[in-house]
Amino acid sequence: MITSWVVLACVALLLVLLVRGVAQPAALFGLFATGFFFAGLIEQNGFLTSYTNPALICVLLLILIGLVLERSALITQMSKVFLSGSAKLAVFKLSALTCLFSAFVSNTAVVAALLPAVSKQSRIDPSKLLIPLSYASILGGVTTLIGTSTNLLVYSLAESQGVEGIHLFTFAGVGLILVVAGCALMSLTTSEDKVDLAATGKLAENNDNPQGYFLESKVNAGSSLVGKSVIDNGLRGLEGLFLLEVVRDERLLSPVRPDEIVQANDRLIFVGETHRIQTLQRFDGLEVFGSSAGELLESNLVEVVIANQSELVNKTPREVDFRTLFDAAVVGIRRGNKRLTGQLGRVELRVGDSLILAVGADFKNHKNLERNFHVLTAEPLQPKLSRRDNWMTLGGLALAIGLAGTGAISLLQGLMAFVLFLLATKLLSPGQIRRRFPFDLWVLIGSALVIADVMTSSGAAKLIADYTSSVLSPFGVMGAFVSVYLMTWLLTELVTNSAAAALAFPIALSSAAQYDAAALPFVMAVAFAASSGFLIPTGYQTHMMVMSPGRYRTMDFIRKGVPMALLYGAICIVFIPLFFPF
Repeated sequence: MITSWVVLACVALLLVLLVRGVAQPAALFGLFATGFFFAGLIEQNGFLTSYTNPALICVLLLILIGLVLERSALITQMSKVFLSGSAKLAVFKLSALTCLFSAFVSNTAVVAALLPAVSKQSRIDPSKLLIPLSYASILGGVTTLIGTSTNLLVYSLAESQGVEGIHLFTFAGVGLILVVAGCALMSLTTSEDKVDLAATGKLAENNDNPQGYFLESKVNAGSSLVGKSVIDNGLRGLEGLFLLEVVRDERLLSPVRPDEIVQANDRLIFVGETHRIQTLQRFDGLEVFGSSAGELLESNLVEVVIANQSELVNKTPREVDFRTLFDAAVVGIRRGNKRLTGQLGRVELRVGDSLILAVGADFKNHKNLERNFHVLTAEPLQPKLSRRDNWMTLGGLALAIGLAGTGAISLLQGLMAFVLFLLATKLLSPGQIRRRFPFDLWVLIGSALVIADVMTSSGAAKLIADYTSSVLSPFGVMGAFVSVYLMTWLLTELVTNSAAAALAFPIALSSAAQYDAAALPFVMAVAFAASSGFLIPTGYQTHMMVMSPGRYRTMDFIRKGVPMALLYGAICIVFIPLFFPF
């Protein structure tokens, strides 16, 4: 009994640390799993087996396959057709396309493939499309076992606890209902307002509503700007650029007064669109990140988004020596619709930040680009697959999944054979695997299996289930089922979806045992609820990917996410027991 309370206290501490963001989820899960092992709460064989679980290996193989699939031109080619028509129709078609591919390909890879086409098109305001793109990648992912790593995590947890009945398309019944209803909701709630996209980059001179990129320039000693006021130099009222603040001798001058005298070595911080840099050409002696505005416009400007696994997160461009690391200079930074401040080189980078880079000739040869960035410019970092390679890759994946679906081979065998095929045909290289191997996800899922095992064996999960049962006893098994769904949903909004599933799973099994009910509906509640993170952008990596390109605020996700979460939850609560009876 004491052990169960100690484990429960440890899990509560883990949850607090996850919510506070003290460290990455993989590091925290790994630390607690290792601690349980040293405390003797799990045997050595069980500990090691958790990190070599067949379902976990399937997750890793699917991510490696995704490295090839994300180079497929098919998704982006189809997106051009699907973005036609009215805004409502375009949202529905784009969402349907995203759901289709996300059912079989990593949703991060699908969003990364569609992001350039959606954000750069000029027919429809991208802000109408990018949240639906992220939501649709979630909806498509829950329709199959391999659509999301969360489903595979739940599958591996279920297998380890002897829960049977989860196969490739087990999720499809409820998942397809969610897809149809979710796509319809996103389409119906899209406004048809006419937006002047040519004007979206124009910034009102208003400190309370900064938009566009955070740009920095430096006044050279010999500049004619020195000794004159901001207003006399014509630095107010610039087309598409707004002078936000001045950094002088480590002091920040904000807001900038019109009569402020410009001094040598002042750093002028503007907000606006990067194509407006040419406006600064008329000012002599004004450098933009070490180059004159004219020289910068002649260089190759590349727009990127900081990836979830980037080594740049929580570091500044100056701290990592950005120029040396990537043969590129950061010209501008945008973080959703949030105002940034201070010197550009000292801004701590976050997942989802959009950067404008002035790149050198050697930029694309750097081996660390794919791990750190999602590229939004038309020309990709890696060459697209040829038509033959494209169909060979998609056909090979379909064959592996099809054979696994018929039971002819296991999913693990099918995916392993396909990865070997990709290596043999050089569509996938050992170098790519080394650079992009999902080590964090491997540690997180393996550790989650350890923690779930310890929660079950120690009785900690049963303690929670007993308490829940006593509170919900008037509502019976349905009340316990709904409570498991709501608990998992709350966790996935607070922490990552994988962490939410790992923490909720043992409680779900214990709740089912309390009512002598079938475990599968409770397992499905955990799987679907863990993928229902629609409200908080930091809770899901595809939300972070679209936040800056769409110039969203957290409230935009809450406004769009509340009806989606309510619809999604209602469908799950009604239909899971119908497809998977208690």
